[in-house]
Amino acid sequence: MTQPSPTKGGATGDRTGRFVTQPNGHVTPLSPHMEVWRWHVTMTASILFRATIIAASVGLVILVGWLGVLAFGPEHYACFLDLAGSPLGLFVGFGLTVVLFSFILNGARHLTNDTGAGLTLKSANLLSNIAVWAPVPLAVLFWVVLFAAGRVSL
Repeated sequence: MTQPSPTKGGATGDRTGRFVTQPNGHVTPLSPHMEVWRWHVTMTASILFRATIIAASVGLVILVGWLGVLAFGPEHYACFLDLAGSPLGLFVGFGLTVVLFSFILNGARHLTNDTGAGLTLKSANLLSNIAVWAPVPLAVLFWVVLFAAGRVSL
């Protein structure tokens, strides 16, 4: 038993083929596209969450490299520490700190939504704005504390 597939051009006067008539008779857009949906901060938060997962994978590769140089001895580890303490290494470390804070804040947003809270438009916008904009200032504050405490230097 198969259901009939949607037919193109279901909307009255639609010559673009962007609308389809569903088997139940409803006319819907062919796919959610920028012409159909307007950009929203929750979309940005969702995309950034996926980007942080990719960036965290890069951080995992760096972590595996760190474990590898530990296995090769102190001279290789010293070389790794020199690279990590260089301006490029500090820049990568700052970027991974932004990724960490973004991952934490987006995870908290998802956890809040999974409990059924934060689903109104106002609260969803607030949580998304926090997840989008707060990671960079938090990372800057974190690195300022690291520099002030003398844990990191140029």
